[in-house]
Amino acid sequence: MDLKEFKGLPKSFWIASTGRTNYPKLEEDIEVDLAIVGGGMVGISTAYQLRESGLDIGILDAEGILMSTTAHTTAKITSQHGLIYQKIKSKFNKDMAESYAKANEFAIELVEKIITKHKIDCDFERQAAYIYTQEDKYIKKIEKETDLAISLGLPASYLDDIPLNIPIKAAMRFDDQAQFHPRKFLLALADIIHQDGVKIYEHSRVIGLEEDGESFILLTSQGKRVKANKVIIASHYPFYNKESIYFARLYVERSYVLALKANEKYPGGMYISAEDPVRSLRAQDSNEGQLIFVIGEKHKTGQGEDTNIHYENLIDFAQGLFTIEDIPYRWSTQDCMTMDNLPYIGQYSKDYPNLYIATGFQKWGMTNSMVASILLKDLITKGESPWQQVYDPSRKSVAASAKDFVVENINVAGQLIDGKLSKLPDQIKIKPGEGQTFKYKGERIGAFRDDRGKLHFVDTTCTHLGCELNWNSAERSWDCPCHGSRFTYEGKIIQGPAVKDLSFDKDTNILTKLIKEDF
Repeated sequence: MDLKEFKGLPKSFWIASTGRTNYPKLEEDIEVDLAIVGGGMVGISTAYQLRESGLDIGILDAEGILMSTTAHTTAKITSQHGLIYQKIKSKFNKDMAESYAKANEFAIELVEKIITKHKIDCDFERQAAYIYTQEDKYIKKIEKETDLAISLGLPASYLDDIPLNIPIKAAMRFDDQAQFHPRKFLLALADIIHQDGVKIYEHSRVIGLEEDGESFILLTSQGKRVKANKVIIASHYPFYNKESIYFARLYVERSYVLALKANEKYPGGMYISAEDPVRSLRAQDSNEGQLIFVIGEKHKTGQGEDTNIHYENLIDFAQGLFTIEDIPYRWSTQDCMTMDNLPYIGQYSKDYPNLYIATGFQKWGMTNSMVASILLKDLITKGESPWQQVYDPSRKSVAASAKDFVVENINVAGQLIDGKLSKLPDQIKIKPGEGQTFKYKGERIGAFRDDRGKLHFVDTTCTHLGCELNWNSAERSWDCPCHGSRFTYEGKIIQGPAVKDLSFDKDTNILTKLIKEDF
């Protein structure tokens, strides 16, 4: 069996192993006290925290709840976020590092308390989390990170060896971390909040936000209006950019996951390498037996060349550790990254005290989503939170991250210009399952031929800020290299910040004749 001959499109184990939801679409204008844009982990868990606050709450999701970022995570519940604490201390101070540590440790405990309280069957189990290195230059970094973590009260220890069969130079272990099945956990919470009166609307994409005195008006793609006194933007990447220029303060990365079956039994624990290319592992029990997740291969969205190569690289790595029987699941995930390595959770800006945001969780959305649920609840009900400084979206960290800010935005500008000026052929050859771009009368056109031989055309200009999209061969999607929006081969939005589908008004009969069929 050739493991690199992939059958079918990627699919998430989390989605495949759970049922679908059937909440209604927003069909009429409504008024609520609090509108939450996004039905992922942040949206659902924040509504859970606020369900007994007396607020009338409505959640609006562009597709089905818990089907996007939350359904493509690796679901590690840990306060060990790479070598994060030395970074926070050097960019800010030790107090900030301690606040981040306490918040994320609290999040682990909170998840377990909720699971215990409601008797949620979601495969929750405590595991140790390890970060290891195979390179000499990271030994000192891991030693320093361990010492700092211990001083912050974290359950850290330094190791010369790990249970995984990998030769290492150094490692750090965090005890009493955890893992779970995120959709089983959050689907149960969604049912609880819905029974408690929280309104949940699916297939109700928010495309605009307007001020209405001291309130806000949200406009959906179906033309319905939601009036709300307070709004939380929990849509992963912010769809609203009137102020605070979040699109210039975030960049988007994709990484890849294999869920494989192996002859060998997994030794337990959750692992991640300190160096690039990042390699991460954990296991998951399922009805199909034990699955081993092998994760890594990060790159900026829309800038990944032939994206199937990333799955192939993970297979090569996994074959060095396990005898692979099968790879029943594979998928990719998308993460919003900040310049200073800390998420943005809190007031959208100082000028909008009743508009809140939660984004930029890096690769660590499980604990930071739970942190967001408590932090936002405290801000809404009390006006303050003990964690608000470290997560403040308006924190004064631009100077500390100025170099990264400039580099990332030069990259965006470069992608925008390159996309407009890149030379493309006027006639191309496309095999079934392939997508390519070409020029027609000076305009850039994207074409994909499906497995039945039918061609699908799109205008490859992103509807967010006008960057030119690139073809993602692994997911069969058109991806934006500037801000991470993704579209199906038919032009429908997969992920924002874009809020409009790709339009196309060319004569497809003429375009079809330009594409050779001798495949």
